[in-house]
Amino acid sequence: MTNQTDKRHHLDSFLMRESLLDKKVMASTEVETPVVRMLPEAHVIKVGASSIMDHGKERTYPVVDVLAELLDENNKLILGVGGGMRSKHVFSIGCDLGLPTGALAQISVTDALGNAHMLGALLSPYGVVAIPPEIFGHLLPLFIRSAPGTIFNGVPPYSLWEHPPGIGRIPPHRTDAGCLILAECFGCKTVTLVKDVDGLYDSDPKTNPTAEFIPEITVSELKERNLKTLPFDEVLPDVLRTAKLVKSFQIVNGLKPELIKAAVNGEHVGTIVKADD
Repeated sequence: MTNQTDKRHHLDSFLMRESLLDKKVMASTEVETPVVRMLPEAHVIKVGASSIMDHGKERTYPVVDVLAELLDENNKLILGVGGGMRSKHVFSIGCDLGLPTGALAQISVTDALGNAHMLGALLSPYGVVAIPPEIFGHLLPLFIRSAPGTIFNGVPPYSLWEHPPGIGRIPPHRTDAGCLILAECFGCKTVTLVKDVDGLYDSDPKTNPTAEFIPEITVSELKERNLKTLPFDEVLPDVLRTAKLVKSFQIVNGLKPELIKAAVNGEHVGTIVKADD
């Protein structure tokens, strides 16, 4: 708008003279305009490195076959991978050397990127491409429109600006979190985490054969139960709690690869973690 006194032009904005630290001002940004879903038909699938890819073709090939079936059925897939055992080894060395959390987050990218290229090579006959991290976010809509699927290293690009964790030094936003944040940003249809367990339990089923399976749980219920171990990044419930577009994710057993296809098709075949109503 134009100031009639000094004739200078100013931006007409409801935040122009407000503090972005004021909670009432922040609440006012929840305007009636709905958040745009940039890729509403795309499915995000996180393929676990430690649970699937680190075990070689015995576990990886069946998962690739199911992903190929989904691609043949014209599903748009965004595949994320982690670094697996190699990242754990790097974290171990980094902690021993006294590296800060941000440095550990930065060096973990390379391991996940290696797995992304390997999975991309296996799915290349289906037109799937592994996108370099530097251009992934900006060109994702182009690639997902041009190709049936894309692959990225699931590490969110916090890099040296990674948030310090509450306990220890391991980066809290790892590849599960990266996939969920990506799905939230682009408004994707589903989020599926492929692990080597059937879903969430009240204790580790690998060490406790009587562990109770939890088929569905809300973020508040999960926080209240304060489970000692989780099959996904601990920060995921916090991300889901504040998400505007993604309201749930499902954990499925990649040792039963047909469940991946079922989850993408909307079936309840693992554990569904939901945002609070």
